[in-house]
Amino acid sequence: MNLSSTILVNVTGQEHRVALIEGGQVVEVYVERRKTASLVGNIYKGKVLRILPGMRSAFVDMGLEKAAFLYVADIRTDIVDDYAMMFEDENPAYGGTTLDFLHKGRHEFLIDELLHEGQEILVQVSKNPIGSKGARVTSYITLPGRYIVLMPNLEHIGISRRIGDEEERIRLRGIVEEIKPKGFGLIVRTASEGASRDELQRDLEFLVHLWESVMKKNEHSGAPSLIHSDLDLVLRSVRDLMSQNVDQMVLDNEEAYQKVNEFVKSYFPKLLNRIELYDRDEPIFDYYGIEVDISRALGRRIWLKSGGYIVIDQTEAMTVIDVNTGKYVGKEDLEDTILRTNLEAVKEIAYQIRLRNLGGIIIIDFIDMEEMENRQKVFSALQEAMKKDRTKSTISQITELGLIQMTRKRVRESLVRTLLEPCPYCEGKGYVKSIITLCYEIFRKIDKMAKHGMKRLVITAHPYVAELLMDEERQRIEEIENAYGMKIIVNEDPALHQENYEITAL
Repeated sequence: MNLSSTILVNVTGQEHRVALIEGGQVVEVYVERRKTASLVGNIYKGKVLRILPGMRSAFVDMGLEKAAFLYVADIRTDIVDDYAMMFEDENPAYGGTTLDFLHKGRHEFLIDELLHEGQEILVQVSKNPIGSKGARVTSYITLPGRYIVLMPNLEHIGISRRIGDEEERIRLRGIVEEIKPKGFGLIVRTASEGASRDELQRDLEFLVHLWESVMKKNEHSGAPSLIHSDLDLVLRSVRDLMSQNVDQMVLDNEEAYQKVNEFVKSYFPKLLNRIELYDRDEPIFDYYGIEVDISRALGRRIWLKSGGYIVIDQTEAMTVIDVNTGKYVGKEDLEDTILRTNLEAVKEIAYQIRLRNLGGIIIIDFIDMEEMENRQKVFSALQEAMKKDRTKSTISQITELGLIQMTRKRVRESLVRTLLEPCPYCEGKGYVKSIITLCYEIFRKIDKMAKHGMKRLVITAHPYVAELLMDEERQRIEEIENAYGMKIIVNEDPALHQENYEITAL
């Protein structure tokens, strides 16, 4: 099979995984589990729990574990205002066509002028719950089809910025201007490039019918309740990832394969010949090397071919990426070595940001460069490398210290936080107390207990700590015993956390 542009789908009873391949390399990985399925795109009838005037926001009960967060800019009013798009790559801002006119008047409103506690409101999830935060929601509903995003109650037409051919943009705009129903806004998606009028019309009719169903269910439902669920991960991948550049989708599950075929037959018959069933014994992600790429994406240190490396650390607020020369010493002067390492790191960093789905604030610490020209080369290279990313990002100029700050839209959890959890051993610190630190901590406690007249103490510790106490630190124990006329017994317990120990007086 040609893996130049392919979607691989691994389906098991409890988990769906999708890998997007570009140029023979996995660039995006999506994981959805039955218990933690994505909520983005779901529509709820919620109830306002609490108004927070100081934060210009409200908490909305949608019947989920955590209340959702609704910001003032995401609340519909009777005026034309800011419209929060869930699909950044489908944002109609292109050339001279922007959504700037929608911002007029928005920030003149106070949250308590728009909502009151106990009010029922129709909202859609725009961001999944992340960490300790609940979902973010908007009262601007968008219904994505394959070719069109339908925006009820908004008179606007936009064309995806990723459609670069001006003639095609004019053609598509002409079609949607003719078929657009009154009272709806339309965003023409990237996948519509080359689509016929009939295909766009069918997509639109389906979305309008879907919206009518949403409104009907909303009328007859109490709050909180789920009004509409978006497609599951596999079908969303057909709708959102199967662009003209994707040659095929390969699925390893017969039931999922049939489900996709029926979906495609009904809505996107042109894609039928691109859907294939994987029939080898070896697991699909193993056969195509995806498991290795995922394992590498979960690591903290990534080695570069030159011998340099990057280190990626995620915190609650931001991600920090550090570039190091490592074993690479270069063949010319130091500045040239540093520049080459930084330029090589740029490609890997852009790749890892997309693969790991890093979002929020990202700080990149490149190796210091003396020449301004070289710093500009690294900055330009990063800008170019990030153009392949479908998720919106902004990049600030590189500083004299080689630092670049960038932001990337975060809608779902990163791959690391999806597949990993904080270490219960170090409690997420990334470090544990060294055994020598623990030994000296124990000595201080023994001294304190001995001064209170204790004559016989039993220390129970992790084997590593106990071994150090009985071996290299045995002299210190004997000194304490002689100084206070006491007896100290050291026992080991493999079941203990390395940082845990017990000192018992007998």
